[in-house]
Amino acid sequence: MFFPVRAFAPPRPAPTASPGGPPTAADLLAFARRTAADRQLTDALPLDPEGRTWICLNGPGGSEAWLIGWPPGSATGWHDHGGSYGAFATAEGRLTEQSVAAQLPTGGWTMLELADDVDRERTLTPGDGRAFGPHHVHQVRNASPDRHAVSVHVYYPPLPMMRRYGRTGRTLRLERVERPQEWA
Repeated sequence: MFFPVRAFAPPRPAPTASPGGPPTAADLLAFARRTAADRQLTDALPLDPEGRTWICLNGPGGSEAWLIGWPPGSATGWHDHGGSYGAFATAEGRLTEQSVAAQLPTGGWTMLELADDVDRERTLTPGDGRAFGPHHVHQVRNASPDRHAVSVHVYYPPLPMMRRYGRTGRTLRLERVERPQEWA
């Protein structure tokens, strides 16, 4: 059976943003955790054994949100979120996040040598989540050989772009910049 790589759900009411301004990282994380706990929603996500699937959701305060299905062995590769801050939470399965704990320059470079002590790794199981700032570089993967994972990701402002990186040892190379129109 074939499932589309991208599916769209009917709009859901967005929670109110923080008083007087855009949603905070804590607001995004709370939304991601609440949405990840919504079994009716997460069970509606079509899962494809070949590739990731997703549903676009309305996030809080004009944020961009995604419910994502991860087949066994799938991963994002190294990337950032184009200056947006965000959060994600695991609904099902187990995801491993590897990140660079250093603020990288936002432009003007194509290759960086990273310090020895900047690598972080964490595993997120159902109900676990994390928020991150606008300069966060990471990769996320479902290392399970036989189980799908499902997660909720939220970004504010909505993603203006994503930078994709290649990494060999301590060397991080900018490989390409993707724009939202490329994801449609």
